[in-house]
Amino acid sequence: MPVLQNTLYVTRDGAYLFKDGEAVAVKLEGKVLIRVPLINLEGIVTFGWDIACSPELMAACAERAIGISFHNAHGAFQAAVHGYPTGNVLLRRTQHRAADDPSKCIAIARRCVQAKLANQRTLLRRAAREHADSVAAERLTRAANILDNRIHTTDSAADIDSLRGHEGEAASAYFENFNDLLTHPDATLRLSGRSRRPPLDPVNAVLSFLYTMLAHDCRSGCASVGLDPQIGFYHADRPGRAGLALDLMEELRPVLADRAVLTLFNRRQLDTKSFKTFENGAVLLTDDARKTVLQVWQERKQEEIAHPVLGEIIPLGLLPRVQAQLLARHLRGDLPAYLPYLWK
Repeated sequence: MPVLQNTLYVTRDGAYLFKDGEAVAVKLEGKVLIRVPLINLEGIVTFGWDIACSPELMAACAERAIGISFHNAHGAFQAAVHGYPTGNVLLRRTQHRAADDPSKCIAIARRCVQAKLANQRTLLRRAAREHADSVAAERLTRAANILDNRIHTTDSAADIDSLRGHEGEAASAYFENFNDLLTHPDATLRLSGRSRRPPLDPVNAVLSFLYTMLAHDCRSGCASVGLDPQIGFYHADRPGRAGLALDLMEELRPVLADRAVLTLFNRRQLDTKSFKTFENGAVLLTDDARKTVLQVWQERKQEEIAHPVLGEIIPLGLLPRVQAQLLARHLRGDLPAYLPYLWK
């Protein structure tokens, strides 16, 4: 089992990243702020309008399979740097052929979607059992039952478009009741419907930010086992879109990202001062709040679970890589079906 390595997050505009011996150094205004050994890193993620990285560092990271992702100050993905593809080229050719086969596509996509709905259902039912408000608990239970029904009806989805329809109905039920999961007393810190580009309220701002972080980890997980992150089964091909990473991300959203969002608000680690609103209505995290979110994100990834397929205790942060490996084993023919992660 691989070891969960660290991710270096750089959030200071004007920072310059460079290779210093066998370490990455971050310099700001002529002063080195931090040095991190490359051997301890699995990724580097930057947030800002003016953050630079030396070609020598990019080459060193590519050689060591350390992904570098660049995002603007709002968290929107800009670009990524990766080395040559790893793993067996035959695996990638098998993946590409499977992506062109509608029957194989729907089989894998269905399992990804069903796992996502099952994990959302788990989150809702846990909250319903523990909720102090019986009316809210009843709403959460009803939403969980809708998701349970959608899980079963996805079996009849004949193609990807039908599957997306079932998933969309389930998503509506889930997010319509998301506010019942929030216990922060400030009524302004609520979800006003799912909004993405741009997020229009604080909850959407944190959801979108952490989904970006999860997409980075899933992209790295796919590449680490030799899969092509761009070629998915559920998400349609689109220039610049890591379709397979988004496929694997679906089942992990409730487990990693949604759970972290609830922690941040319910423990009151974020408040109205943690956000800024722009003229176009976009609501985004402040610099200090983003650091708080990243700290909780890292802590969430360190939490350990018993993986139901591996039968081993692993940190949650390894799930993207483990699930990518299970998908690779299925594509090679070692497993009769893809085995998604089901949260208990």
